[in-house]
Amino acid sequence: MERAPQGVDPNVPNSARVYDYLLGGKDNYEVDRAVAHRMLSIAPDTRTLAWFSRKFLVNAVQLAAEAGVRQFIDLGAGIPTSPNVHEIAHKIDPSARVVYLDFDPVVYAHCNALLAHAEGVTAMLGDVRRPDDILDRLKSGGLIDFDEPVAITLVGVLHFVMDDEHPAEIVARLGAAMAPGSYLAFTHGSDNSDPDFITQSSSDTANSSAQVVYRSAAVVESFFQGFDLLDPGVVPLQRWLGDELPDTGLVLLGGVARKLA
Repeated sequence: MERAPQGVDPNVPNSARVYDYLLGGKDNYEVDRAVAHRMLSIAPDTRTLAWFSRKFLVNAVQLAAEAGVRQFIDLGAGIPTSPNVHEIAHKIDPSARVVYLDFDPVVYAHCNALLAHAEGVTAMLGDVRRPDDILDRLKSGGLIDFDEPVAITLVGVLHFVMDDEHPAEIVARLGAAMAPGSYLAFTHGSDNSDPDFITQSSSDTANSSAQVVYRSAAVVESFFQGFDLLDPGVVPLQRWLGDELPDTGLVLLGGVARKLA
């Protein structure tokens, strides 16, 4: 019988655990697998898309590291999957600092267990919907120097922020704290996804932490006012990865933005 850590309800789906299952991980519960199977029944390529998303994250971290960034914050980090952000960053500079943050205690526990001994790596429990709290803790703990460029990843995060939780304001607050030369990399579920997929996933996750808001590319792009969006802009992940990758039923938009001033 599966046992859940204190404070975790194994009967409610969780986005990090669903994603873990799609990537072939074992840190998930039956309810998460059931949601994933219903997604796959409509769009069997969703498992492939999960790997596209991981590749996008890896490429974004490498891009920022090669541009000279030596501080990384992975917001909504999810259950650790190799290659991790710190593995990519440390290949370029072993002294790079990385903070993994997630609000799920299961994710936090795994990050602590698997990453605690990695040099310059910290795990934090926190909620992206409370950016001021996150920034204050990063600053007061001496984990991130916001006078220097930092790369923040929001991969598979913003579509879990409801409209009344003000995603644009969250991005603006993060951006205001970032030094010029900083990067933001993000993915977001598109309202151009298969309608049946949107209906099924919305029903499965209603009123849970995995509830999703699918938005248009124009709306997602509007969250990043004040940043310079790198080419090719806010587009399906496949266009960021190249190689004529196939379309998928679930459309994930991706983008990388740089703060100029």
